[in-house]
Amino acid sequence: MLRLAVPLVAAALATSLAACGSDSSTADGAAKKDGATLNVVTTFYPLQHAAERVGGSTVSVTNLTKPGADAHDLELKPKDAASIQQSSLLIYLKGFQPSVDASASSAPESFDVSSTANLSLHADDVTKVGVDAHDHGDEHGDEQGDEQGDHEGHDHGIYDPHFWLDPVRYASVVAAIGERFSKQDPKNASRYRSSAATFVKELTSLDGSFSSTLATCTSRELVTAHTAFGYLADRYKLHQVGVTAISPEQEPTPGRLKAVADYVRKHKVTTIYTEVLTSPAVAETVAKQTGAKVALLDPLEGLTDKSPAKDYVSVMKANLQALKKGQSCR
Repeated sequence: MLRLAVPLVAAALATSLAACGSDSSTADGAAKKDGATLNVVTTFYPLQHAAERVGGSTVSVTNLTKPGADAHDLELKPKDAASIQQSSLLIYLKGFQPSVDASASSAPESFDVSSTANLSLHADDVTKVGVDAHDHGDEHGDEQGDEQGDHEGHDHGIYDPHFWLDPVRYASVVAAIGERFSKQDPKNASRYRSSAATFVKELTSLDGSFSSTLATCTSRELVTAHTAFGYLADRYKLHQVGVTAISPEQEPTPGRLKAVADYVRKHKVTTIYTEVLTSPAVAETVAKQTGAKVALLDPLEGLTDKSPAKDYVSVMKANLQALKKGQSCR
């Protein structure tokens, strides 16, 4: 059964039990936004942003991953579980956050975006690419395939989850969210579809900027601290090599560090990219060993005061400028 407007008594009870549904967009939230028809729970920033852009004032969005927290490591608290149970809709990415997968069935309605996002890159391939036996001999390739690839397959399923770093895949999810909101709230369907179309147009323009700029890069080798940029690299014909695996908390082995450093020297890579939410130590280690510089490339799993901009499109534009400089694009 679809859940739309919530009676005032039930909304007040939900607020006292779960502190959910606020326009502050965190699980610490307050009351449901005035005038909202749908009470939506999302599980990390790109899904939150898409829901807010499509839903506007008609949708109240709660995001379960707090600003500054690592989305990979989300563990649900009782109030988070209550938020899911009392929502109109849960929007999540199956396989990315296991604690959410375990609770998704408790939501009255849920939308797993994984099929719409076209998750086509295998996590172990993304982790091993560039420093496997082809470039460095069996010593490095076998070690990293067994240790990092299999680990990631266990944690996040067999696919790389970071679809939102490809604006085209992200646009597909935005459009699908517009259709899902329209299905649950037909009275506002035209508003949702119009908002989704506006955002998709903006993402199409963003894709055009990435395509034209990155086509001119002298270096196609993209060396990152966290192997999160596989879909971006695939879209724009770059070659990603990550120091750590898809989960940034996993420490690289000495063999991995040596393999990446060797790769950087061999391919004359000038820039190693680090990010906001994790320590720069890994990127700095490779940079010191090779003489490369360190630059910021934000995987957009969440925003903080240290993020290079304040929303998805602005951060992606900042990423493009970092890539333009670091990859020597014209």
